[in-house]
Amino acid sequence: MSSTRIANQRAIIERRGIAAAIADAVAEHGAEKARPQVVALLRNALHAGRAVIAARLSERPSAGQESAAAQAFLVDQLVRLIHDHVVSEVYPAANRSTGERITILAVGGYGRGEMAPHSDVDIAFVTPIKQTAWCEQVIEAMLYFLWDLGLKVGHSSRSLDETVRMARSDLTIRTAQLEGRYVWGDQQLYDECARRFWAEVVQGTERQFVAEKLAERTDRHKRLGDSRYVVEPNVKEGKGGLRDLHTLYWIGKYIHKVRDPSELVDVGLLTPSEYRAFRRAENFFWAVRCHLHTITRRAEDRLTFDLQREVAARMQFSDRPGKSAVERFMQYFFLQAKRVGHLTGVFLAQLDEQFAKKQPRGLLAGFRSRPRIVRGYKVFGGRVNVPTDDWFTQDPVRLIEIFALADQERLEIHPEAMRLAARDARLIDGEVRKSARANALFLEILTSRNDPETTLRWFNEAGVFGRFMPDFGRVNAQMQFDMYHHYTVDEHTIRAIGLLSRIEKGELAVDHPLATQIIHQVNSRRALYASVLFHDIAKGRKGDHSVLGAELALRVCPRLGLDPAETELVSWLVRYHLLLSATAFKRDLADWKTIQDLVEVVQSVERLRTLALLTIVDIRAVGPGVWNSWKRQLIGELYAAAEERLRLGHAEHHRSQRVALKKRAVAARLGARAGLVETVGSQLGDAYWIAEPDDIIALNLAQLEAAKGQPLDVATTYYAARGASLVTVIAADHPGLFYRIAGGIHLAGGNIIDARIHTARSGVAVDNFLVQDPLGRPFSEETQLARLKTGIADALANRVKLVPQLAARPLARPRAEAFAVAPRVEFDNKASNRFTVVEINARDRPALLNRLARALFEARLIVHSAHIATYGERAADTFYVTDLLGEKIDQPARLKQVERKLLEAAAEGKVEVELA
Repeated sequence: MSSTRIANQRAIIERRGIAAAIADAVAEHGAEKARPQVVALLRNALHAGRAVIAARLSERPSAGQESAAAQAFLVDQLVRLIHDHVVSEVYPAANRSTGERITILAVGGYGRGEMAPHSDVDIAFVTPIKQTAWCEQVIEAMLYFLWDLGLKVGHSSRSLDETVRMARSDLTIRTAQLEGRYVWGDQQLYDECARRFWAEVVQGTERQFVAEKLAERTDRHKRLGDSRYVVEPNVKEGKGGLRDLHTLYWIGKYIHKVRDPSELVDVGLLTPSEYRAFRRAENFFWAVRCHLHTITRRAEDRLTFDLQREVAARMQFSDRPGKSAVERFMQYFFLQAKRVGHLTGVFLAQLDEQFAKKQPRGLLAGFRSRPRIVRGYKVFGGRVNVPTDDWFTQDPVRLIEIFALADQERLEIHPEAMRLAARDARLIDGEVRKSARANALFLEILTSRNDPETTLRWFNEAGVFGRFMPDFGRVNAQMQFDMYHHYTVDEHTIRAIGLLSRIEKGELAVDHPLATQIIHQVNSRRALYASVLFHDIAKGRKGDHSVLGAELALRVCPRLGLDPAETELVSWLVRYHLLLSATAFKRDLADWKTIQDLVEVVQSVERLRTLALLTIVDIRAVGPGVWNSWKRQLIGELYAAAEERLRLGHAEHHRSQRVALKKRAVAARLGARAGLVETVGSQLGDAYWIAEPDDIIALNLAQLEAAKGQPLDVATTYYAARGASLVTVIAADHPGLFYRIAGGIHLAGGNIIDARIHTARSGVAVDNFLVQDPLGRPFSEETQLARLKTGIADALANRVKLVPQLAARPLARPRAEAFAVAPRVEFDNKASNRFTVVEINARDRPALLNRLARALFEARLIVHSAHIATYGERAADTFYVTDLLGEKIDQPARLKQVERKLLEAAAEGKVEVELA
């Protein structure tokens, strides 16, 4: 595919000089004995050539195509040297028959003349008839030389007839053959092979090839996450990557026999500006791929977090206020992928229309298959198109209108209309942005009851979204460099709007029962949808994106047609869009003050409803697996408590009344064993009865009764309601109990997500832990639950050396090493009336909780509850603590001492000696 000129080729490899050195070695020692010397000459040439290419890439880090073409050139010369040596010196044949001829074709990527430093060398050896003994010897000898050089060779050896037959029956072989390029050997045989390929394989199969290639592309995208905005993209295979560019070239070549991508313009498949955009993207992706191979010294095509920073530095991206170099590099990467995606869509959809005109089906088939005019637009075959080339120029507001029409009428947008929209997006200026009609149309799209997600994605793909709303344009293709967010900001936002729409239609009632119930009670749908649009719009700027986004909403919402009350609500929601999740995941929901503090900020049930809906879609749209039953339970609990407080208005149920209510609920659960509430339950204070849910209390009381007189009792059960395993430890209370239990759970492979620590009046500790595996799944198998019991028993009996064993455990997510997370400790004496709340942010790793709990123990503090939240590579662990006398910690010197101990524990330093 490459038509790139390679400067100073002889500096990369000087074939004649090496050929002469090989001939000298053979003349001196004979072909067989000279073999090690020949391999050494070739290997040195390969290494020297690669070094020259790598040096050129570091001098000009964006010259991707030049680097890829130079790699292919280097391999070409080596293949020629090996062929000539084998044919003339290893297996010379004086008078070969017509069947003893070989032609060597480069196929696949190598055939296009493009290779990354560690790409496979794909070669086809073609012979006129079934292979003779001489042909077999030559092919085998050549392959051994290539393997000795450490090259990874993909090879085939077939006769002319076999080549044609296989290409007809197998799409992969046909595609590889399509890119077949003469490297060396019998030129006439190559010409005959190419002639027969076009005449006997391609002729008449164009339609089938296009259909199969489109299907193959769809499958590939699905396999890799089906979004070009996944934050660890595959440069070669990912959506909007190199393979999508290749698909266009293959189709163009198959149908129009183009020899070079520039000819796609001549045959009318791309406009000159589109071709330039393709070359830019292709050059950039090749540069990234070559850097990836060079850094890893292997065929690595995935741009993982640990490699992104290094590639960004090599390609000379630098930091800017609010955006790091790696975020700027990845934003450019995604903008290129988006451009490729848009152009690929236009190109393929046109071909799709030419070759695979699907017959319309269904009741409206007859009606839909006839061309019709809707509000001046042409509608045919379920697609809407513009009537003239200057349609948007006449009235730029139509750039928004066409998307609104497509959504209302449930139509797709014709590729030609998408192409013109992308071309004319620049017509959107200040006047269009102020136009009441344009803003009303946009609000219709945003709050559509049909499919706002798809329409907004098209709107974004065409580049119109970012022009109409420049603030959204700024987060276009912007990634956040962390392991928590799976998508770019624009993709995350559009997905969140789609989720809200699906919840409103009742499609996600099983996953989101609370949201499904409250969404129809919201007063302003428009404010709700607008809040989702604006919640992350200020990311990547200097300052707090919640505060900046709230200010932005105040400015932009009136333009969209929202009234002052709606505007004020949107701004408030954006300002506090992280409040509900932070409270649910980092605070003790049984503490009366937690709910009180939330309610003081929220102030109305309408705000609470809309905030809950925004929170739910925001978390769910972060990426697959981020939303789970544990988060659903916490958000639901917090919502119910806050809603009750807002509705009833009283500060706190009388404490004794709440305890009495809980005791009645537990007694009902226990049935015949209800007496345990008064007998065993009398050992437990009011704080326990308020903190724990009735189902867990019922389990705890039964366990306390059964464990009487035992020094230790560990119960493990799969707790489906929370998507976790409940681990209850009953033991004689002593300082350091909590950190030891945490260590035992970690050693058994568990992650603690929540912990409540209680002491009965008899001095017995009743500690409840919610535990998941490192991938966020519950422990539900008997063997797993048994391992937890053993781990805790061993830790408490000092049968294991906790610290060294925990330190030796591998990271659950090794790529977290790519991120620097500076540990941070915050104290809050206002969040609870009884406890000091300590929050530690640090890089997540095995046994972090154990180390922090141990530091608190060493600081002579008592932990009453612990709440663990992880955001990708970052952990936020919150502890409710008192001193040994049950008082809050408020002296500055004491707080400083605790902070120092916690920072030491959170820092990833040396392993300390095990405490006795």
